[in-house]
Amino acid sequence: MSMIKSIFILLLCQLAGEALRAVTHIKVPGPVIGMVLLVAFYILRRREPPPALQRASDGLLSWLGLLFVPAGVGIVANLELLRSAWLPISIALIGSTFLTLVTTAWIMHRFGPRASMQNEGL
Repeated sequence: MSMIKSIFILLLCQLAGEALRAVTHIKVPGPVIGMVLLVAFYILRRREPPPALQRASDGLLSWLGLLFVPAGVGIVANLELLRSAWLPISIALIGSTFLTLVTTAWIMHRFGPRASMQNEGL
């Protein structure tokens, strides 16, 4: 599989995700839905993605940090709003971080390797 075909597959999945988001009106970004569709496709086929698709994905991920520049610009542009609403924003950030950690710990405890060994009586 060539690199161009791999990028085409990634863009096709993004397009499918955007279309699904537009039709269902869910609040999840289209590219996220597209990547879930791509992962589900390979899980259902019980195969790993082709090496060219993995290389294309790794190449895009290596530039992922560049996508945080617009977020940084947005923070600087809305600095006055952040100054006026620092308390609710801080509470939301700390609360969501704590909730994420607790949920992740519970999932790892419930579905981790030890849980499966205990369920099998080992």
